[in-house]
Amino acid sequence: MPRNSKHGRMNEEIRRELIAIIGEMKDPRLTAGLLTVMRVEAAPDLSSAKVYISMMGEKENALQEAVTALRKAAGHVRSELGRRMHIRRSPELLFVADDGSAYAMHINEIIKGLEEE
Repeated sequence: MPRNSKHGRMNEEIRRELIAIIGEMKDPRLTAGLLTVMRVEAAPDLSSAKVYISMMGEKENALQEAVTALRKAAGHVRSELGRRMHIRRSPELLFVADDGSAYAMHINEIIKGLEEE
């Protein structure tokens, strides 16, 4: 089986576990809107992983607040990830804001505006 396939499955498994872990957190900055883990890009040796976060919320800066909260809780999230996945060494997590969904919504609004004209 190709190595990329295994690596892709590991990224997806990390993503699923992070969604569950973040969903259980009680920080109000994480519950201000609809928080989504868009994708995970883990290093091949699992030493680190970039976690792309997207959020649809009422506040303009809700996504940045959520990323800040997750960066502060990264140690807790990392240890919980290792415990749930039964891995000896869990990756160091770097949370990054992913505004791709906001950009897609903006493009959809432009297209709808053009269709109406």
